Amino acid sequence: MKLEVLNLKKNFGNKEVLKDINFTFSSGKIYGLLGRNGAGKTTFFNCLNDDIKPDEGKFNMVENDRKRTLTIDDIGYVLSTPTVPEFLTAREFLKFFLEINEGKITDEKSIDEYFDFMKIAKEDRDKLLKDYSHGMKNKMQMLINIIANPNILLLDEPLTSLDVIVAEEMKELLRSIKKDHIIIFSTHIMDLALSLCDEIVILKGGSLSLVDGNLKGEERKNKIIELLKEVE
Repeated sequence: MKLEVLNLKKNFGNKEVLKDINFTFSSGKIYGLLGRNGAGKTTFFNCLNDDIKPDEGKFNMVENDRKRTLTIDDIGYVLSTPTVPEFLTAREFLKFFLEINEGKITDEKSIDEYFDFMKIAKEDRDKLLKDYSHGMKNKMQMLINIIANPNILLLDEPLTSLDVIVAEEMKELLRSIKKDHIIIFSTHIMDLALSLCDEIVILKGGSLSLVDGNLKGEERKNKIIELLKEVE
């Protein structure tokens, strides 16, 4: 399975944010999307998610040698600041999500099986979401997206503010599902990208470039810094 980004352009006034991007993402890999502040990482995600209309370009899904246009159902978008209905308990929220998606979810499990999968403790399952920590809310947001099972997961700084244990649990989870998904992971933290991601993609000057996968360790790290520091 592949995602083709073709001739993507997006301007805001006179500022070119995305400049004729052409890139192909494949399932089975976690892509680390790195760029300096204001490089356009969130704009790129918002174009993919149809939250922002690009000025030019298109997105294709390629499955079993068949090509089709990307749809919103292909996308799961996990934000750095999780948005959950805080007036519901975690169980009520999950029950509501399963009910409104009845018939769409493959291999549906019980609510407690989903909680077990996400390592949400039994004593937390009937708490109001407003009483959840940031990390716990993030877990719920991730769980909803995993249940929906989109082809593509866009992760916008999802691990930045999590404690060490929760962050490691989330990294383990992403590795376990990457085979059947295209995962694009945006972060400012290079060491996190290097420890989690199979490929590193640099967004700079409005264009995407892939870091040489043959580089390892400090050599790879130094190459990323070099690319990010280069004068545009």
